[in-house]
Amino acid sequence: MPQVVLVHPQIPQNTGNIARTCAATGTELHLVAPLGFEITDRYLKRAGLDYWPYVKLHYHGSVEIFQAYSRSKGGRWLGFSARGSCSYIECQYQADDWLLFGSETQGLPAEVLDMCDQVLYIPMGQPHVRSLNLSVSAAVGLFEARRQLGDLSVKPEQP
Repeated sequence: MPQVVLVHPQIPQNTGNIARTCAATGTELHLVAPLGFEITDRYLKRAGLDYWPYVKLHYHGSVEIFQAYSRSKGGRWLGFSARGSCSYIECQYQADDWLLFGSETQGLPAEVLDMCDQVLYIPMGQPHVRSLNLSVSAAVGLFEARRQLGDLSVKPEQP
């Protein structure tokens, strides 16, 4: 299944929320340094609640290190950016895709966008709104990929 990659995330609460989404879906989460917080940050832990043991978390010290890792595994880099050329809904996702999201303040760096196989955008219905919150964008992209690939099999436990 696709994996979520956060390149230079700055806000621990967003990363914690994304980690929680990844835990709930069994999706691997990759953090690419530099980060705007420490992995042990209390806000990061609080946002992820008690789900951290269920997060398949990978830390990469730089974009170059992540690039070598991901290229050895295969799959496309799908960058998400307000400046994308294709709607995330029109993309035909593949099981080995890497869904890349940039920092809350800068988005994906230009050099990372250049390395992406495709750059996607999430359409905004209001022209004055540039983008969604990072954790919302990651969830929207991940769930569309999972929907297309027929992997919405995680169901809540029944009482």
